[in-house]
Amino acid sequence: MNFKMETHSIESEPPVIELEGEVDVYTAPQLKQQMINLLESGAKELIVDLTKVDYLDSTALGVLIGGLKRMREREGNMVLVCPSPRILRVFEITGLDKIFEIYHSLEDANESMGKESG
Repeated sequence: MNFKMETHSIESEPPVIELEGEVDVYTAPQLKQQMINLLESGAKELIVDLTKVDYLDSTALGVLIGGLKRMREREGNMVLVCPSPRILRVFEITGLDKIFEIYHSLEDANESMGKESG
């Protein structure tokens, strides 16, 4: 099983959860727990970086939707970074590209978050 998750936090910027490898039924619970931890620590905004993700299944999509829902319940927001056409296609097929704000780079995502809170 090929999966890595790192969380980066820079002051004045939203935390970034960087995922790598396969996000599926086995690894998605780790992502869910990390999102909950960040919410409980007071994060209002979150960026999930899917740049290095090779595979995303329905469980992973469910966890992402749940994370977005929790953020919005607290008047926050969560955006995705997804430059991969193959992974992006999953969001398009499921219609989730209309629910999530999806950016091609971390810089674009950070910029958009700055505009929202400013």
